[in-house]
Amino acid sequence: MDATLPLDAGLNVAERLCSKVACAREAVATLTFDYGDQMAALGPLGPGGDPHAHDLCAIHAERLSVPSGWLVVRHEALRG
Repeated sequence: MDATLPLDAGLNVAERLCSKVACAREAVATLTFDYGDQMAALGPLGPGGDPHAHDLCAIHAERLSVPSGWLVVRHEALRG
């Protein structure tokens, strides 16, 4: 079943900040996890409103690390 995620009310994509504690940089990517498959997916900034998604700035997206044995899938649009 497909679900449409609501946009954050009153918050433009350009105004979203990195989810990391004490980071005030603009978010450029969204990170999601699939615990069952031990996979993390990092892609372009998502629509917002998903409590299981985490927005990251460019620095934290580049430095992303996951638990040993996990797979990281990076969307090619983030590669420069």
